[in-house]
Formats: sequence, structure tokens, C-alpha cells
Amino acid sequence: MPVKTLTINGEMISARADETILMAAQEAGIYIPTLCHLEGVSDVGACRLCIVEIEGSGRPQPACVTQVAEGMVVKTNTPKLQEYRRMVVEMLFAEGNHVCAVCVANENCELQNMAIAVGMDHSRFPYQFPDRNVDISHPLFGLDRNRCILCTRCVRVCDEIEGAHVWDVASRGSKSAIVAGMNQPWGEVEACTSCGKCVEACPTGAIFRAGSTVAEMKHDRDKLEFLVTAREKKEWTR
Repeated sequence: MPVKTLTINGEMISARADETILMAAQEAGIYIPTLCHLEGVSDVGACRLCIVEIEGSGRPQPACVTQVAEGMVVKTNTPKLQEYRRMVVEMLFAEGNHVCAVCVANENCELQNMAIAVGMDHSRFPYQFPDRNVDISHPLFGLDRNRCILCTRCVRVCDEIEGAHVWDVASRGSKSAIVAGMNQPWGEVEACTSCGKCVEACPTGAIFRAGSTVAEMKHDRDKLEFLVTAREKKEWTR
């Protein structure tokens, strides 16, 4: 595989030609924030938190879906990018109904952690207070769309790793929502194997274990790391 040489934050690094900027940065120990990225599944550039500045490009590009190129010069943490990222997180909070104090994932939420990381203490945007429902029709798990940030990690894990194709995104714009089956109650979708991979992949409290109460929902980080190699090694168990 050909090797490309690029510069990230003034540091010259080498990367395989098929790698993205995010992959190259991670291998070099350079942190780029992201919410929709999950090791082991494809990247879609949904959250836009991983945007970086590339010399010669007129606008920031998502690092997770931008392939490296020879001589590329990248900056990952300029004041402009910091402001953009804080704005993205503020919009995520404003567009949903994220009330951390009563969330099952309180203190164990990637969105909450990202808000702290980008220095967000309030949203400059008006809260939309969308009318979103909660689906507790599944005997083991629940779906609270109020806490969903449409990262589609659940969709990709179920599709690419479990192969059940339970989840998808319906509608467009502000009405976009994660749906099970053909917009059925989750508990009625026969394709669901009840494996729980979507629960572990969810960065917030949107998909949770039945019976979880405030701050009780803790993701199994070992299982998330397991996603990286389990498919190739055929190690999946239910």
C-alpha cells in the first residue's frame, strides 16, 4: 500500500493512502473530537465535530471521511474550529430534549463529555423542544428519541456487524428520526436479535436497558472496543 506524507499541526506524519485524516491523526496520537465515529463500522461524517482545516481548501472538512493526500497540511484545533465545534454541540442540545439531570446516561454520556470538552455552558440557540416519543415496547431495551443526536451509530452497528438491519433514519430535516423496522414499535420488529449492540454503540441515553433509572445507564467500554475486531475474528456471541 502506498504511503502518503502529510503535516498535522506542524508534525510531519506518514499514513497509508487509504486512510482518512482521522485515522492518521489517531495513529499519531493527535486528538480530534467526534461523536458519530465508532471503531469497527464505516464513517458517515454525521456530527461534523471532527472538522479540520486543510491548507488550500476553502472550508473545513470532516476528518473521518476525508482521505489523506501527499503534502496535505492539516490543522485540527484552531480558534475557528473550536468555535465551530462549540456551536455544533450547542445546536445538538437545542434541537433535542437533553435534560441531563433526569437522563439514564447522566455522567456517562459522550454528548455531555463533549460539551465539557468544548467549553459549552449554555446554548446560544433557541431550544426547539421537539415532540418526540419514547418506545419501550421491547422487553429488554428502550428508545428515547428525545436524547437521540442522529449519529447513526446504532444503524451502522446493526447493519454492518449484526446484519439485522433493524434501524434506519426516516424523514428529513428537523423531523428526522431513528426508526425500527418499517417505523414499527421496536418490540414488534422480528429482525431484532436482542443482541444489545445498538445499546452499547449509542453515545447518549437514547437507547437504554429496560429498568434503567437516572445515571444508572453505563456503557460497557470493553464491548465497544470489541466491536473493532469481533467481526473479523467471528467472535460474536449473543
